[in-house]
Amino acid sequence: MTLHREGYLIMAVGLCILTSIQIGNYFLFNVTGWLWLFLLLTLGVLVMAYLIIQFFRIPNRTCVYSETDIMCPADGKVVVIEEVEETEYFHDKRIQISIFMSPLNVHANYSPISGTVKYVKYHPGLFLVAWHPKSSTENERSTFVVQQASGQEVLFRQIAGAVARRICYYLQPEQPIKSGEEFGFIKFGSRIDLFLPLDSKINVKIGEKVKAKLTKLGELK
Repeated sequence: MTLHREGYLIMAVGLCILTSIQIGNYFLFNVTGWLWLFLLLTLGVLVMAYLIIQFFRIPNRTCVYSETDIMCPADGKVVVIEEVEETEYFHDKRIQISIFMSPLNVHANYSPISGTVKYVKYHPGLFLVAWHPKSSTENERSTFVVQQASGQEVLFRQIAGAVARRICYYLQPEQPIKSGEEFGFIKFGSRIDLFLPLDSKINVKIGEKVKAKLTKLGELK
């Protein structure tokens, strides 16, 4: 396991603050002698340090895939599988799969297929809760389309939530990318939407917990 570069500053600042709190806790204990308070505050500091560090963890995973596989781009839970009208790029009907990421999930994002990046667009917006139906079109978000060598295209979208306030991505148009290659990170709770061709085979169901680079969401025809 490694720690994501997007968290270096937050972790450094957070751990400095927690260290200061613990130093104050130690001096308070020396003055009052209240062991129960010292232990309670120490426990709180340790829990907060753990939560900050675990949020930016990157597990070591190997992505094994075929050209037609649609790999899961994020850890989380499948909250939507439905046929919708995609209005930003395709302007036709697609199968939407949405994955909700809680603050306890790994928040690095990975490309679901291999190919060439054909579209990149950032949209400022609202911060509705990530599972809200309108979050896909009204929240702060970034949209990407990757085209396979066969011509098949998959759109995927990072969506900020009520807690997530920063979307990070590293893609540029015409950039080649491989399935399972990291393309971005969302800080503190969020959602990923995918829009697939209607004839795609879907291998997951609503409510299923999925893992980035390990779960195969489906297959392209």
